[in-house]
Amino acid sequence: MQPIPLSITPAASHLKGLDYSVVQQCMHCGLCLPTCPTYDDTKLERNSPRGRISLMRAIADGKLDPGKVFAEEMSFCLGCLACMTSCPAGVNYAELFEHARAEVEESGVMKSPFRKLIRFVTMGWLFQDLRRMQWLGRLIRFYRNSGLLSLVQQSGILKMLPQRLQYLEKLTPVIQPAFSNELIEPVSPAVGEKRYRVAMLTGCAQDIIFSDVNRDTVEVLQEYGCEVITPASQFCCGSLHGHNGEWEQAKDLARKQIDLFPPAAFDAIISNAAGCGSHLKHYSSLLSDDPEYLERAREWDRKLKDIHEWLVEIGPLEIDGEAAAEMTVGYHEACHLCHGQKITSQPRTLLKSVPNLKLVEIPESNWCCGSAGVYNVTQPEMATKLLKRKIGHIRETGADILATGNPGCMLHIQNGLNQAEMPIKVVHPISLLAQAFRERNSSKNDK
Repeated sequence: MQPIPLSITPAASHLKGLDYSVVQQCMHCGLCLPTCPTYDDTKLERNSPRGRISLMRAIADGKLDPGKVFAEEMSFCLGCLACMTSCPAGVNYAELFEHARAEVEESGVMKSPFRKLIRFVTMGWLFQDLRRMQWLGRLIRFYRNSGLLSLVQQSGILKMLPQRLQYLEKLTPVIQPAFSNELIEPVSPAVGEKRYRVAMLTGCAQDIIFSDVNRDTVEVLQEYGCEVITPASQFCCGSLHGHNGEWEQAKDLARKQIDLFPPAAFDAIISNAAGCGSHLKHYSSLLSDDPEYLERAREWDRKLKDIHEWLVEIGPLEIDGEAAAEMTVGYHEACHLCHGQKITSQPRTLLKSVPNLKLVEIPESNWCCGSAGVYNVTQPEMATKLLKRKIGHIRETGADILATGNPGCMLHIQNGLNQAEMPIKVVHPISLLAQAFRERNSSKNDK
C-alpha cells in the first residue's frame, strides 16, 4: 500500500499544517508495540510509535509545544518503519515522522552553535555535491592506507578522546580504490538484445564505500538486456535531509535529480540502496506544492525501482553453470526495503537463482540492525544493543556470507561481525548475482 500523500499548508508548524485526518489515523490498538525495537527495549509508552504519534497529535492540537523532550524522542526513534508493516489502519508513520523531525528543526529547540555547524557541514555542504563526498573519501582512504590509522590506534591517543569520538573512529569505513564514475561508463550497452533503457543512481556513501556494488548492479542490468545510463556527476537523493528534518534541502535535491534523470526518458530509474530507494519513491509527496515539478515527480515515483524489484519484474534469469564453491548465505532485510518499500520476496528469489548458493533464514531477519541512517552515530548505545542482537541471530545460522541491500546495514553489521571475530563477509545480493554471471561467462569462454 502506498503511503498517503501529506499536503502541508504554509504554516509555522509542520504538524499543525498537515491534513488532520492523517494525524487522527492511529487507533491506539497497540499492534505496533511488539515490532518497535525501542519500545521492546525500554517498555516505555513514549518510546513506541503509538506514544510518538500521541505527542505529534498534541502538537497538532496546540496542546504541546515542540520542546526538548519531544525532540529527543524523535531522535530516539529509529525510523525503521516496522510499525507500518504491523499497522492494521495503514497509518503513514514515515511521513508523520519526517514532518515531526522537521518540526523540531524549525522550532529551534535543539539548536546550538556546534550542532548548527555539524548540520551545515554535513547536510548543507558535504551531501550537496558528489565531488565533495569523493574528496572526503580520498582523505579517509589516505588515512587508512598510509598507516595513519594503525599509528593512531597504537598510540593510545584515542583513549584521551570522548567516548563518542572513540566510537566514531571505529566506524571508519574502507574506501574503494575507484569511485563509480571511474568504474562505470556513462552508457553501458545491453548484453544481447536491448530490452530496456534504465538510469542508474550511484548514491553518496554508496559511491565512495561500495562503488563495486554499483559496478555489479550495472553489469547485472546489462545481462538482463538493459542499456544503462550512469551520469558521472550525480547528486544526493535527499533521503538524509528528508529523514532528519531538512525539508527544503530535500526538495531542492529532488528537483536536481528529476532534472538530471528526466523520468520520461527511461523505462526505470534504478536504486540499489534501500534507505535511498524508500525516499526516492515519494518525490511527488515531497513536491506536492510545486506545480512546475509535480507531474514529473509523479512519473518519477512510478519509474523508480529498487534493483531487486526491477530484476524480478523483468525476469529473473536462470544462470547456467555452477559457482566456484558452495556458499551458505543468510539474508538480512534492510528496514527501508522490507518495511518502507514492501520488498521481501524479490531479493530471496534472486539469491536462489545463484548456482550452489544455499539460502538460510536469519531469526528476526526484518528486525533493525541499529544502523538506521545516522542512528548508530547519534544513538550509539541503542544501536549497539540492536547490533549485538542481530549478530547473535547471524551466528545461529552458520552462514558463510550475509547478504543485505543497504550500505548502512552492510557497514554496521560488518563492524559488528569483525568485533565478534566472526569470519563472515557482508555483501549486497546483487554482487553475488554479478559474480555468478562472471563465472558463467568465464566458463563459456574457456570452452
